[in-house]
Amino acid sequence: MSLMIREIPLEERPREKYKESGFGRLSDADLIAILIRTGTKDMSVSELALHILKEVGSLEQLKQASLETLSKIRGVGEVKAITLLSALELGHRILLPKDIHGAKITNAKDLYDIFSPKMKDLSQEHLIAVFLNSKNRIIHYKTIFIGSANQSVVHPRDIFREALKNSSVKLMVLHNHPSGDPTPSKEDVIFTKQLSEAGKILQIPLLDHLIIGYHEYYSFYDHLMK
Repeated sequence: MSLMIREIPLEERPREKYKESGFGRLSDADLIAILIRTGTKDMSVSELALHILKEVGSLEQLKQASLETLSKIRGVGEVKAITLLSALELGHRILLPKDIHGAKITNAKDLYDIFSPKMKDLSQEHLIAVFLNSKNRIIHYKTIFIGSANQSVVHPRDIFREALKNSSVKLMVLHNHPSGDPTPSKEDVIFTKQLSEAGKILQIPLLDHLIIGYHEYYSFYDHLMK
């Protein structure tokens, strides 16, 4: 018989942790355990949650995982996989503004005005790719990376895979600096150059890369790409 959350010692139950101390005390595995609710005959729900994280590698990889990939993890199955993916999609929709598909982007400020309200106060770095049609209208956008304030690991292929999947002909990217200072780092400059070069090869040009601060932004186009 699978193990339910109620079978875990009271002081270790994720829900009890939350009621007593809020989400700050909950680990990534605790949150997953709350969502999937049950374990297996061999693993408690908390052990299964840890197993899922180990199998996918990180929360970022969990966000990118397909239904098929998650379903094949021992102890998960289709129902738990759909539950996890639905929670991730809900968070994605809350984070990003709605009703922007079809919005026309004529300059960096247009993009900043749309996304900055949800990005400027984030405690973690988020990198969002915005995919455009030939008339510079948004056809899709996606959070490509979520990381800590001092970590940003993303490859251009992750972005252009999405661009090709959505038949995008132009691309813009933006990410926030949790410090509030939009000044680009050396890594930001290198990444932008890599993305620009890849865009030229694939004929999906990078129009701009914005860094979002508290009340201002940095546009690579304005400073380096003109």
